[in-house]
Amino acid sequence: MNRGKILDEAKALTYTDRQDDYGTPAINFNRISGLLSAYLECEITPEQSAMICTLIKVARSMETYKVDNYIDGAAYFAIAGELANDRN
Repeated sequence: MNRGKILDEAKALTYTDRQDDYGTPAINFNRISGLLSAYLECEITPEQSAMICTLIKVARSMETYKVDNYIDGAAYFAIAGELANDRN
């Protein structure tokens, strides 16, 4: 799959009905960061939570090639950028 298709797929993931299931990225990653902060006993921001999700995809891609890891990673990276932008 070429880079344009990967990015198109990632974009489609971020603008679907997932918000109906999980809430907006801001709501969902605020929840995730709250849980991670409590578990790790240190502050984790929503954008850091999205970056952690990206890193999970990187780790998975180190084991085997599955295009979904690259698509999901691109989507998480875009969400992290949006969350950081909204915070600043």
